[in-house]
Amino acid sequence: MKVIVYNNALKSQHKNLIKETAEQVGADVCFIESEDSIPEEFEDAEIFYGPGLKTIGKSKHIKWFCAPSAGVDFLLKPGVFANEECIITNSAGAYGVSIAEHIVMLSLMLMRQMHVFFRKSISCEWGKPLPQKSLKDCRITVLGTGDIGSSFARRAKAFEPKSTVGVCRSGKCSESSFDKIYRIDEFNEVLRETELLVMCLPGTTETEGVLSKERMDILPQGAYIVNVGRGSAIDESALIENLENEKLAGAALDVFVNEPLPEESPLWTTKNLIITPHVAGNLTLDYTLDKNVEMFCENLVNYAEGRPLKHVVDKVRGY
Repeated sequence: MKVIVYNNALKSQHKNLIKETAEQVGADVCFIESEDSIPEEFEDAEIFYGPGLKTIGKSKHIKWFCAPSAGVDFLLKPGVFANEECIITNSAGAYGVSIAEHIVMLSLMLMRQMHVFFRKSISCEWGKPLPQKSLKDCRITVLGTGDIGSSFARRAKAFEPKSTVGVCRSGKCSESSFDKIYRIDEFNEVLRETELLVMCLPGTTETEGVLSKERMDILPQGAYIVNVGRGSAIDESALIENLENEKLAGAALDVFVNEPLPEESPLWTTKNLIITPHVAGNLTLDYTLDKNVEMFCENLVNYAEGRPLKHVVDKVRGY
């Protein structure tokens, strides 16, 4: 059994853990710097861990592809895999801490107008006190109750919000930090009572455009939106309109329909909008990287011993 690992973020301890696990299950492992540097003796490898679109597009030997990301919509397009039977696992579960902290940061920045104070500070302008809002007694809605949404809900609870409700496809979630869980077909009613909308959705056909202009209009005057899921979930034109006319008090986007965000995009200059360049997750936090590798190693043992893999992607649902 041969394993290719392509992850330039790995440190020596991560490589050692992968080597030890591979040795434990009798696998040969190869660490590569790029997809163009795969040794000839590993061209028939059946396991690939890392971003490997070029390899999976031409190798029919790959039977299990472990994506180091949580989102995998880019892997589910026709023709991506030479071996269409290849099992895909993602790394959902590794990013909850990092992205939840990102959401908390952005929510507080918006509600306490930090984005305004910061812009003034870099212009050497003192500024004046501005009206602020609080997460305390805030009515929070989390759209998407997986690892990321649940991780945020646990952290939000410490701020004593008036309510934290979740919305998901099934209307079921075991996370106790949510006061109530709603199905997606109940979303419109939930929006009427939402002061902070946090979006943590995967990119699927079902989630595309879920926050439409019509639904945005349902939100109360002065609501906030934070999106860390997929940019395709939001009508960006409607968002711009609602920020400019101050129907919405503010929004923060880490994801966009087009990435990188084009220089000519009107989002750059939209009032009360905080933009981050899809950095809420990634492998930049030590905890995330450690967890990512640990999850791969656990699944490598499962694969070698013929047990079901964890975090297998449902290619129909898209996550």
